Amino acid sequence: MPASASAPVRIHPLAVAARLVMLALVAALTLIATQDAGQLRWIALLLVAALPAFFAPDHRIAAPLGRLAEVAVTGLAAGSVAAAANIRGTVDAGFGAEAVLPYLAVPLLTAALRRRPTEGAALLGVAAVAMVIGGVIVEDGDTIITQAGYLAAGGQWLVLGAIVTFAADTMRQLMAPAENTPQPYAEATRLLTQLRSVARSLPGATLDPGGISEHLLEELRVVAPGHRAAVLSASGGGRLVVLAQTGAERVDWEVTLDADSAIADAWATQQPQTASRSQARSHRGGDASSLVLPLVAGVRTIGLVILEADVPNAYPSAVISRATEVTGPAALRLEAALLFDEVRSLATNEERQRLAREIHDGVAQELVMVGYGIDNAQATLPEGAEETAEELRTLRGEVTRVITELRLSLFELRSEVDRNGGLAAAIAEYARTLGTSAGLRVHFTFDESTARLPAATEAELLRIAQEAITNARKHAGASNLWVTCTVDPPYAEIEVSDDGKGFADDRPDGRYGLAIMAERAERIRGRLEIRPRHPSGTTVAVVLGTSARRDSVRDSVSAPEGE
Repeated sequence: MPASASAPVRIHPLAVAARLVMLALVAALTLIATQDAGQLRWIALLLVAALPAFFAPDHRIAAPLGRLAEVAVTGLAAGSVAAAANIRGTVDAGFGAEAVLPYLAVPLLTAALRRRPTEGAALLGVAAVAMVIGGVIVEDGDTIITQAGYLAAGGQWLVLGAIVTFAADTMRQLMAPAENTPQPYAEATRLLTQLRSVARSLPGATLDPGGISEHLLEELRVVAPGHRAAVLSASGGGRLVVLAQTGAERVDWEVTLDADSAIADAWATQQPQTASRSQARSHRGGDASSLVLPLVAGVRTIGLVILEADVPNAYPSAVISRATEVTGPAALRLEAALLFDEVRSLATNEERQRLAREIHDGVAQELVMVGYGIDNAQATLPEGAEETAEELRTLRGEVTRVITELRLSLFELRSEVDRNGGLAAAIAEYARTLGTSAGLRVHFTFDESTARLPAATEAELLRIAQEAITNARKHAGASNLWVTCTVDPPYAEIEVSDDGKGFADDRPDGRYGLAIMAERAERIRGRLEIRPRHPSGTTVAVVLGTSARRDSVRDSVSAPEGE
């Protein structure tokens, strides 16, 4: 079972200083009011009750119990100190209680700052009960609960405590300066302009999540050596995608956030997690140590780093601390890259949808009207105009062909990788649709991991596959089309082969199409390969990362179109 890594205790210096100052103040006032050093026992009890606030201020159980103990001790101390002051005649009971009651503001203010009004109300109730119990304590025959001064002092501090508890957040909101709500498009323009300027000033002028992740793994290799490592980020749907990984073999990592794993715990708690077993579903067993480090930017978890070694207890607290020092700054860099990727994908998809709408509502409709006009002209031709009729039939066939091409282009523009379906499903749908239109027999071979590539990477791979399939349909004169899709993040390979006449360099759009595919491959740090297919045809492949090198291959699906 995963266990939380031992992390350094988070001590808040200002909170510690405030409590120490208040303890010193009430100690001095108690001595002045009672002239009895024995009453300092209450100050000692307050110091003990404050220990959770010093050493575990964020603990979900110890910290609230510590505050509860502080108000209880304060209430009891108020009655005891008031009685002692009244007996010695130094001050009356009300002023005696005032020596201790100021400390009541400390735990109440702490609960208010943490926005826990329910806890604050409970603390007020405990304080009132403690004051009553302290007031009925008989010290040398003196009961001070009935004295007006004591009741006034207790009531005054309970009212002040209620104001602190219930009005602090409201007052903070009322005193905050009003913020002008910016216009959405003006604000978007401002942010995008800043992002462009920042991106140009970055080392290498790049915001590539894969490159940043690989650099992070190289940095961590120095401070925390191991046999395997990976950087994962969220992809939606409660799953993670592998941005980069190192190791002798590709690893089938656990990528769901609802599993019982150190990965899920690190994501939920935003704290480093260690485990004595591998976080990979493909691990063969044996000794293993895992360290999962969350990448937290602000209050949001944007990714995880997994480090593993095939030895027990490989990640002591000292190694965890050094690794955390590396991942802290890297989280901000990776968040910027992921946001930039998301903005670019949204802008690209929006532009593709806009083009599809314009083509459908503009050129496509006009061509349909041209087709109708040709049909009317054919219907009204006089007898004997065979030559004109043949020319009109040829023109009508050409218009029909162009309309078909436009519809396929619209389908290409609107095709996207579904979040649940995956890359292989999107490529298969496109190949099946275009293959049917061209009378091609399409053969599929899929080997797709349950892990997903980043959305922007999947989109680029889909566009490259679409261009290769379109080229085969338009120009190859083929009878068969073979589409192979292998995805094992961060590795992927898409291969499109045909049995046509091969690639012709003299085709006017050939070099342009190749340039587009090469640019897309370079954008995702992949490589484009074009080679002849034996005995005839062409193979176009895009490869991302290095070979999977797995010992056991997953069950693949290989079937021709229609089977």
